[in-house]
Amino acid sequence: MRDTVSKIIGTGLAAALLSMPVTASAQRDPAYTAARSAGIIGEKSDGYLGTLGGADADTQRMVEDLNIKRKAVYTREAQEQNATVQEVAFVGGCKQISRTVPGEKYQDPNGNWQTRTAAPPQLSPRCP
Repeated sequence: MRDTVSKIIGTGLAAALLSMPVTASAQRDPAYTAARSAGIIGEKSDGYLGTLGGADADTQRMVEDLNIKRKAVYTREAQEQNATVQEVAFVGGCKQISRTVPGEKYQDPNGNWQTRTAAPPQLSPRCP
C-alpha cells in the first residue's frame, strides 16, 4: 500500500484533497463548525468524519451527508489514479487530520480519539 500511497500523492491527489469542496462548504456551515469545535465530530484515520458522544440526529445526518460527498470525491480520484477508494480515502484522512487545529478531535493510528494540541497530530507511519 505504501507504494500506492506514494503514487497517489505523486499524481496530484494531495492538491485535489487540499481544495476539496466538501471541506470548504462544510466549514462555512455554522452547525459543522460548532460540532467540530465542541468535539462532537472529528476526523477519522480512514478519511471520513466520525461522531463522538453528544451527537444529535441532525449532526449524525450532517456527518453522513459529508461522508457521502467525501466518498464521491475519493471514488473519482481513485478512478483517475488507478487506485482503490480505500487507498485514496486513507491519504485523505492523513491530510484532513494534518489540518486539524488545537481543540479539534481526530483518530490516532490506533483508532483512539485524540484532542489536537499545539503539537502535530499523531499520524500513521504510512501517511505521506
